[in-house]
Amino acid sequence: MKFKLDECVDARLSMVLKQAGYETVTAHQQRLHGIEDKKLYHLCMDEGYILVTLDIHFSNVLNFDPKDTPGIVVLRGPDDLFATTRKMIETLVESLKSEKPEGNLWIVEPERIRIHESMEEEG
Repeated sequence: MKFKLDECVDARLSMVLKQAGYETVTAHQQRLHGIEDKKLYHLCMDEGYILVTLDIHFSNVLNFDPKDTPGIVVLRGPDDLFATTRKMIETLVESLKSEKPEGNLWIVEPERIRIHESMEEEG
């Protein structure tokens, strides 16, 4: 699995995913500063990356249907502090041992994940 961290996620957290054995790039590394959400969504699909973001707009499956994506991961914690975000990334890594986000939206909270299937699968 390949992950792309949105620019709103601290780039240092890419190391947690890399240490778990996953290919990981950051929006910063790819010079994607200020990229529009729709462009980032399509870029991740085209490149085969699972998007990891703090941007709650990506949790709207009407605008960002996860169906044809490698997966969308939205981190939702009580705050955006480094320690909290790290805990959510660790929760993600632990869940990846038993499930894959492909075609789904994962809302990752500290120590909990809610999985939302695409609109087509729900209907």
